Amino acid sequence: MAAYKRVIIKISGEALGGDHGFGLDSDIIGRIADDIIAVKNTGVQIGIVVGGGNFWRGGKAKFMSDRATADHMGMLATVMNALALQDAFEMKGADTRVMTALTITRVAEPYIQRKAINHLNKGRIVIFACGTGNPYFTTDTAAVLRAAEIGAGAILLAKNVDGVYDSDPKINPNAKKYETLNYLDLLSNHLGVMDYTAASLCMDNKIPLIVFGLKDEGSIMKAVNGEKIGTLIH
Repeated sequence: MAAYKRVIIKISGEALGGDHGFGLDSDIIGRIADDIIAVKNTGVQIGIVVGGGNFWRGGKAKFMSDRATADHMGMLATVMNALALQDAFEMKGADTRVMTALTITRVAEPYIQRKAINHLNKGRIVIFACGTGNPYFTTDTAAVLRAAEIGAGAILLAKNVDGVYDSDPKINPNAKKYETLNYLDLLSNHLGVMDYTAASLCMDNKIPLIVFGLKDEGSIMKAVNGEKIGTLIH
């Protein structure tokens, strides 16, 4: 039985790019869609915030003189990912809406809080694109903001690693994995799960965060069901 009635799933752009972390991997997207639809069919209401790092990361575009322009390009990258996910969901029969923080009415609905909640109550998967709509804020911050606005019970942070470690497990084979953390530890130990703004917003709104690996089949269902998976931050 699901531990949460409504959740936000944050999916990084890199996760959609598969092993290469760039572009779109149709097999990965198809499997993600299957996993999320399985969760939806249990009655859980699902919102998704998607990143754009598989196409563009505004904060790392050092050659650009204007950070705001670079960030707006990153927001447009999230729209491509959102549309790809929407197509995958709808090919499998799941009613889906893409809502954007920037106005792009030819391809998606503008984000309106009450309308998003109405879509969720009707059993639709809602994909939130363009982050917060503002430069200098990450899609992690957007995930927490949307979770607070729609009253989500938890944020599921799906990553390419299976939880939070005290150091990079790809570099340090002896890295320690945390089963639980609180937000103060996350901030004070600079663990890098999400940026400070997002973590602080999560803490202020008392929204639990589950960090887990996306590669394992059924991992989203386990997280929604409250099973022991990844790292729980509260």
